[in-house]
Amino acid sequence: MPAILGLGDNTIDTYVSSGEQFPGGNAVNVAVLARRLGARASYLGCWGDDEGGAILRAALAAEGVDISHVREVAGGETARAHIAHEDGDRRFLGARPGVRGRYALDDASLAFATAHDLVHTSCNADLDGAIARVAGAARLLSYDYSEKWTDARLAATLGHVDIAFLSAPGRDDADCAALLARIAAAPRAAGRPGPPRIAIATRGAAGAMARMGDEMRAVAAAPARVVDTLGAGDGFIAGFLVAHLGGAALDAALAAGAQAAAEVCGWRGAFGHARPWREEAAGR
Repeated sequence: MPAILGLGDNTIDTYVSSGEQFPGGNAVNVAVLARRLGARASYLGCWGDDEGGAILRAALAAEGVDISHVREVAGGETARAHIAHEDGDRRFLGARPGVRGRYALDDASLAFATAHDLVHTSCNADLDGAIARVAGAARLLSYDYSEKWTDARLAATLGHVDIAFLSAPGRDDADCAALLARIAAAPRAAGRPGPPRIAIATRGAAGAMARMGDEMRAVAAAPARVVDTLGAGDGFIAGFLVAHLGGAALDAALAAGAQAAAEVCGWRGAFGHARPWREEAAGR
């Protein structure tokens, strides 16, 4: 059973149209969804001692995710995103980061990371400046660039990353193949040897493509009963990582990712745990 640590962002996804709020955030979602797929999962990040922090703590504990190293900031505000739904489409209205970036990564935190087979983080974790320290503690490091894979971010982080996930909606096969070749071939940071880097581009309903060394594979999106697409990309990441760490070949791991993404589409929120929300109660 692989051990995966989600390190980084958390948030409360607030559905203003329906008056609901859900625990979320890339690192949180990957940890929870990996746990549901059979991995031993942990989450390390920061939240406040407010309602949002209580929602996250209860949900992760219920899902069996180790939160023993979470930093709860007294008097702090938990990150929150506001989302509207109109005619079945999702529209982000804005977000407040709260205290999610106050990691204060210490020796105990890094030792905790070392106890896992893989550490997963993302472009929303506010950890790019500490990526070398994180990579030094991680047996393997995966990173979700989402659609924020700027040249500057890639230059600052990619040398430390073993598995890179990028969102590439609307890009055709040739464009994705060129992007993946570039990512997979990027040099590693000094002192960061490892197996060939895996680069993965997800394209929603158009499926995903991946490259590992000279091997290129593609997978179609799995059939889904779509209730809510929030968190589907994080489901893909969790499915891929659990399968890959379990020894699956590249095409099989991609298929596992596609199936996990389809399953996430079948419920509301990234992994459920809906709570009522009222605008006047959005503060502490």
